[in-house]
Amino acid sequence: MESKIIIQLEDIAKTYIMGQQTVEALKNLNLIIHKNEYVALMGPSGSGKSTLMNMLGCLDSPTSGTYFLNGINVSGMEDEDLAIVRNKEIGFVFQTFHLLPRLSALDNVALPLIYAGFNKEDRIRRAEEVLTMVGLDNRMDHKPNELSGGQRQRVAIARALVNNPAIILADEPTGNLDTKTSIEIMAIFEEIHKNGNTVILVTHEPDIAEHAHRIVKMKDGEIYADVINENIISAADPNHRYTIKTV
Repeated sequence: MESKIIIQLEDIAKTYIMGQQTVEALKNLNLIIHKNEYVALMGPSGSGKSTLMNMLGCLDSPTSGTYFLNGINVSGMEDEDLAIVRNKEIGFVFQTFHLLPRLSALDNVALPLIYAGFNKEDRIRRAEEVLTMVGLDNRMDHKPNELSGGQRQRVAIARALVNNPAIILADEPTGNLDTKTSIEIMAIFEEIHKNGNTVILVTHEPDIAEHAHRIVKMKDGEIYADVINENIISAADPNHRYTIKTV
């Protein structure tokens, strides 16, 4: 049985006007991602991967083209509607963690549930659950400045998971971490993927991209390669469908 398409981009372009100059950040991109894929978006600075990440995360809208998220056309939505979609469908993990310094780990993780309308008891229960999942059951009352970089990233991952989103979107999640801690964080993403989430990882580091099951490479606002990571994916795997493209 073919897996469900969760992301479909059709001729997506993004153009910025900077003074007298027009910058084409994305050039008529076409991309399909299925449910429970683990995809790395890879490219150097200026390749368009960050712009594409903002598009996939409903943080920005295309200049032209169509973006279907879970079958819904989100490319023309107003900001308020996009915010609702983001909170429901997407969990974000950032390089710089984006934790509120005055809140405990537990309160940082529970925060998205306030906007989702959960009562306090349910917020605490769910936040404790996901913090335990990422190995921080003994650090819930600690504030960010009382945690190591790896622990702060675990808090950020727990916050991304707390709403049970369909997609986890991670932007350079190991960029501020040492090698040992990076390996530990990438192991958590693998577990998240095994538990059924679609994981999209944005990186410029080949060794981090190698953790993904599919690698999409970008340059100058275009996709020039879209390949299965043969080091991980078995040819016998029946649950994934990939579009293999080399330009």
